[in-house]
Amino acid sequence: MTTLQNKIDFAFVIRVKNANPNGDPLNGNRPRTDYGGHGEITDVCLKRKLRDRLQEAGYGIFVQSDDRKIDEETSLRNRAESAKNGLGKERFKKGVNKDETARLACAKWFDVRAFGQVFAFGKDGDAAGVSIPVRGPLTIQSAFSKQPVSVTSTQITKSVNSEGDGSKRGADTMGMKHRVDQGIYECYGSINPQLAERTGFNDEDASVIKSLLPRLFENDASSARPEGSMQVLKVVWWKHGSKAGQHSSGRVHDSLRNLLRDDGTFDAEALKAALPGIEPEVIDGF
Repeated sequence: MTTLQNKIDFAFVIRVKNANPNGDPLNGNRPRTDYGGHGEITDVCLKRKLRDRLQEAGYGIFVQSDDRKIDEETSLRNRAESAKNGLGKERFKKGVNKDETARLACAKWFDVRAFGQVFAFGKDGDAAGVSIPVRGPLTIQSAFSKQPVSVTSTQITKSVNSEGDGSKRGADTMGMKHRVDQGIYECYGSINPQLAERTGFNDEDASVIKSLLPRLFENDASSARPEGSMQVLKVVWWKHGSKAGQHSSGRVHDSLRNLLRDDGTFDAEALKAALPGIEPEVIDGF
């Protein structure tokens, strides 16, 4: 199958209600906010969720989370060098064909051919100094809330101690939970056909991404994000008529950004008329 022939821009609108969409470990796991008080969900967080949905759909994923790991590999290096995946250690020695190794990695793992990956190894062993960069065609920006968000912090206690003889209350019985009371977040992304040529990303792969974006937060429930507290309201998908595209990604994204209301709604007809020569597909969230 030929690689992607048309530039694609996309956006999705997220509703958060009584959840911590993306905690900051350097700030007591409080929901991330910028200096203006707007809520933030990092691109790394969103790509993690997309990787999880891809893995659930049966696609090979290189960067697996520990709680969803489906092999016995203890590190990314072990996964890359494992003979079971068809690459093996010989592929990561000095003097090997890096382009061929990158091609095999892209064919093996969906997230590598979509997002890219750097296979970089240290100073020791057969792979000393070897670095194989793969630049992926799919980019996702961090999501930001339309309005500043209100963060509620609640002190919690545990009924039992984790350690000790039970005669004294341990320091770890006290804790804090944080949540965003309510917020509408917007996120934008793009898929570049020129970079898709290098990784083998094709129209079928793009269709998979489009089908999974409305379900981004399904099977992602936790204490911080109870089921139903995170929801994709709308996905907007712009498919250009060429590899270069009729309009810049900035102009395409602004066509939605300028129409999006604080409650996450927008005039779909006005959006379709905003840019000549390209009509967006508006998809309801799951």
